[in-house]
Amino acid sequence: MKKLLGLLLIFSLSSYGLKAQTKPNIVLILADDMGFSDLGCYGGEIQTPNLDRLADNGIRLKEFYNTGRCCPTRASLLTGQYSHNTGMGYMTGFDQNVYGYKGDLNKNCVTIAQALKPAGYTSYISGKWHVCSNIRPEGDQSNWPTQRGFDGFFGILQGSASYFDPATLTTGNDLMKAPSDFYLTDAITDSATAFIHNKAKSKNPFFLYVAYNAPHWPLHAKENDIQKYMTLYEQGWDKLREERYRKQLKIGIIDKKTALSPKDTIPAWDDIPEQDKKMWVKRMAIYAAQVDCMDQGIGRIIEALKENGLKENTMVIFMSDNGACAEYVSRAKKPHLLETIGTEKSFDSYRGYWANVSNTPFRLYKTRVHEGGIHAPFIISWPGHTAAKGSILDNQPVHVIDLLPTFLAASGASYPTSYHENLTNPINGIDISNIFMGKKIPRNTLFWEHEGNRAIREGKWKLVSRSIHKVPYEKPWELYDLSKDKTEMNNLAAKFPDKVKELESKWLSWANQNHVLPINGTGMTQRGKEFPREH
Repeated sequence: MKKLLGLLLIFSLSSYGLKAQTKPNIVLILADDMGFSDLGCYGGEIQTPNLDRLADNGIRLKEFYNTGRCCPTRASLLTGQYSHNTGMGYMTGFDQNVYGYKGDLNKNCVTIAQALKPAGYTSYISGKWHVCSNIRPEGDQSNWPTQRGFDGFFGILQGSASYFDPATLTTGNDLMKAPSDFYLTDAITDSATAFIHNKAKSKNPFFLYVAYNAPHWPLHAKENDIQKYMTLYEQGWDKLREERYRKQLKIGIIDKKTALSPKDTIPAWDDIPEQDKKMWVKRMAIYAAQVDCMDQGIGRIIEALKENGLKENTMVIFMSDNGACAEYVSRAKKPHLLETIGTEKSFDSYRGYWANVSNTPFRLYKTRVHEGGIHAPFIISWPGHTAAKGSILDNQPVHVIDLLPTFLAASGASYPTSYHENLTNPINGIDISNIFMGKKIPRNTLFWEHEGNRAIREGKWKLVSRSIHKVPYEKPWELYDLSKDKTEMNNLAAKFPDKVKELESKWLSWANQNHVLPINGTGMTQRGKEFPREH
């Protein structure tokens, strides 16, 4: 498989100059649907030695935010804009006939790859794209990676796929058939490391975007990885969640003022029928195996940088696209069998009971904009450009929209006012390089909206509300003081009505200026059943 992937790599290695490289290489690694506490260095029990080592040699952030969903986060990550400004306020393929909800990356934004190209960067993506509506080669490919600035692409175009035989496995602009020994996580790693080894021959800097599909459903993993965890998860979700919380307090990834949120409507592990426990144990063991395999791959990527003498001049970032996923997914005509779940014969999810553990200590999940949906791990290793090794920084919140302007500052690239005769929307994020050094910088107010879930964070205050049953903005506003209550347990809306009105006014102003409004709820929340409907 490695030989095949090497032959299929498509990227330009042309040199933009003869001078020795001084601009940093950038490796951006994105996990999919992984919760805040799944990594060892964020409190988890899953074996993630390579990411833990990356954190020990770099820094971790306590307050990193995404948008709460796969597509919008990728759009914001790639462009530095709130997702509605890119046309990706909802999901790919759902064109709701308004600017913010076209279901496709629009032409009023540029990707990181497009922005870095004038500064001499070669860009490559290995993994999941998920910001275009068309995923067939015979259709419009204008929003495929190599048409949006990347010099090469290997991976999948859609949001979810079989790990053993993905339907839209693509190299460049062509679909390909997976070989018999294929496993998607390993293939993404193979492609990324091949790019690094080939790129080492060139003097110009590179941007490598490694967008793993792991641990997004379906639960598909290799048997050897699964077996590592079968015994571990027999203790159940109650004990594990408490253990993660205690470890988080011990290592300092959360402070002592942070309470463990209630566990929603999740039943006690001891009340689960014995005949059902084995399936629940295996679901979590498969999920852990997916994270474990991704970590193994990241270790190979870091080793490739070292082997080629690139580590000291490379910024390596790891993050997740949203909080843990509570979706109930089971694409089978009859219930999955214990013997087949995790194999190519199954298509299942680990569901809300375990997602609640993954998001320790926060409330709620993917798609929501409470902390459990938008609060993610963030690790950066950038020798000479961060605070002391192993630091855990809690200086101020950082958002996924901040990465593109930070990369522009590091590379010396400029953000264009137009691109291919299309005017570009302004960047919404800010350069956060100084935050990595442990310094405070002026922070603009942050905003969220997805599926009618909405929030605003300004300083210590967060105003947030939920959408239920496809009706946008059905639930009233909740107000939290995050300096004292990061798990959003003490709603202060009734106590501070003036603050609610002030923040609501700012949110409405932002929503009108950034194509959030008007909102068309048609088609929203159509994909999958939402937690807690477990049976």
